[in-house]
Amino acid sequence: MVDHTPEQLRRLWQLPEPTGRLGRPASLTTEDIVGTAVELADQGGLEAAALPKIARELRVTAMSLYRHIGSKRELVELMVDFALTPPTRAKRPERNWRDATADWAEELWDLYRTRPWAARAPTYSAPAGPNQLEWLEQALASLACTDLAWSEKIGYAMLVNGYVRQSALLSHDLTEGLDDSEVQSESEHNYGKTMRKFLDPKRFPELSAMFDSEVFNGLTASTATTQRDDFRSGLSTILDGIAHRLEQ
Repeated sequence: MVDHTPEQLRRLWQLPEPTGRLGRPASLTTEDIVGTAVELADQGGLEAAALPKIARELRVTAMSLYRHIGSKRELVELMVDFALTPPTRAKRPERNWRDATADWAEELWDLYRTRPWAARAPTYSAPAGPNQLEWLEQALASLACTDLAWSEKIGYAMLVNGYVRQSALLSHDLTEGLDDSEVQSESEHNYGKTMRKFLDPKRFPELSAMFDSEVFNGLTASTATTQRDDFRSGLSTILDGIAHRLEQ
């Protein structure tokens, strides 16, 4: 029987090559390429995982990489699936849906903060790799005890995932913009003081009132604490909305 499995899926799932193909076994493997690309991305971001750089690291020609990855777009998908090591916290059976979903979201947030390039990578298609599907599986498992329809479960899983991804990127970018000796709460405080000088209360009444308040006065918190508190606050609001839907 002829195996019609697409090459992209074969590489994502690390399936063996179909029998009957001629030629010597390749000394270079897809795993070599993806592992090297991920190392480069961890060091310098997604743009650092350029094909010429990967080829130099592996001491091969850039053209030889295409036999194993198909295209740069496919390489990015392989890299993301490789980087998204499966979750662990959400698997604990004693958790209720809200705690399990919060654990799932926080673990993904931590992973994206460690590897921001994975959150920044473009999404070309629905998840198809084993690690990406493991994350989706655990998100759905967190909601398995509810009466939500499948369309709602997948919708809420994607909603939480999108929030986690954007929050991780925002916190990473804000950290990159800080001075070496500055924490985020201090930066926000200085931002509020500066903006207040420019705002005409007649044109910007709400912003003027906000900057006159104490909202940006948390000068003692570390950047990590500020960012995690902000993330948890937004996540709690989303979970409140799901809880309200369940109550109905």
